[in-house]
Amino acid sequence: MKKNLYLIFQVGAVFIGTIVGAGLASGQEITQFFTTYGYKSFIGIFICFFIYILMGSIIIDISLRYKLSSYDGLIKLVSPGFLGRATNFLTTIFLISGAAIILAGSGSLIHQYFGISKWFGIIIMSLTAALVLFRDTKGLIEINSFIVPSLITVIVTIFILYLAFYKNINSVHLKTIPHYKSNWLFSSLIYGGFNILCCSGVLAPLSTEIKNRKILIPGIFLGSLGLTILSFIINFLLLLNIPYIFKYEIPLLYIANRFGTVMQVLLLIIIWLEMFSTEVSNIYSVSKNLEEAFGISYKKLVILIILIAIPISQIGFVNLISVLYPAFAVVGFIFIIQCLIFYVRKKI
Repeated sequence: MKKNLYLIFQVGAVFIGTIVGAGLASGQEITQFFTTYGYKSFIGIFICFFIYILMGSIIIDISLRYKLSSYDGLIKLVSPGFLGRATNFLTTIFLISGAAIILAGSGSLIHQYFGISKWFGIIIMSLTAALVLFRDTKGLIEINSFIVPSLITVIVTIFILYLAFYKNINSVHLKTIPHYKSNWLFSSLIYGGFNILCCSGVLAPLSTEIKNRKILIPGIFLGSLGLTILSFIINFLLLLNIPYIFKYEIPLLYIANRFGTVMQVLLLIIIWLEMFSTEVSNIYSVSKNLEEAFGISYKKLVILIILIAIPISQIGFVNLISVLYPAFAVVGFIFIIQCLIFYVRKKI
């Protein structure tokens, strides 16, 4: 019983760690997809909670039933033909670009706080990711089981401190904060879709290894709940700091500045670690996919993908997020619709 509970926690941690990467941990992703829509962004985050549970469970069921071990197998199954091949190709491109985004974010984080070259953060992230990835699925689970609880602890602490220092915050005040975009529902749907498509590269091989629906589904629920709470808190903090957050590549770091050096350093470490967990997840997903497709050694693929991601990271953190994330989000939304159609047909 105790072992099963720990496995559920590990699945939940991997789910959160896969999604909370450079974009969400820094505040940039939440700003782009939610905060700019004003107080209605909280409804959007709540909608994503249901998307995570529903689609995560469906992907687990499909992966277990058809013994899938990569997103390639999943996409080919639910979307045969040209659209499936296009989705597969775009997913691979996005995950590699996502790894590049995280390298860029690591460089920006180190540069913004310490004022040293961005290359230092990029090199450290690349080398550490390779070491963990060489441990395969075990390394992925271990790193998330440590990082995710640390993230939750620090973000909740900042939230409590903020409430303690700024006692006049209420729902009326939140409604007066200006919004810069209006189509919050569409933004929420495509955001949920793109996160699920990103997760599929981890959920499929994870299902093959654990092979127990009673562990995997509660793990998805736990991860979805934790991710939603984190998103609520981050969005709340960002909303209260409009328009100042738009000036920073790492807006959460700006918010933590008022609580002293210790809190800044803790948040800096946590953001870096969460970037790292998603870096590992993205490279793991692509490596497993290409290993199955071409029979190339998993470890060789890890090194190759890191070497490809490094030059892409030079495009810039915010530039990559603002262009790549919305584009891939639309692909992700189409993918979840296809998954739903496939799942309903097979159930009927």
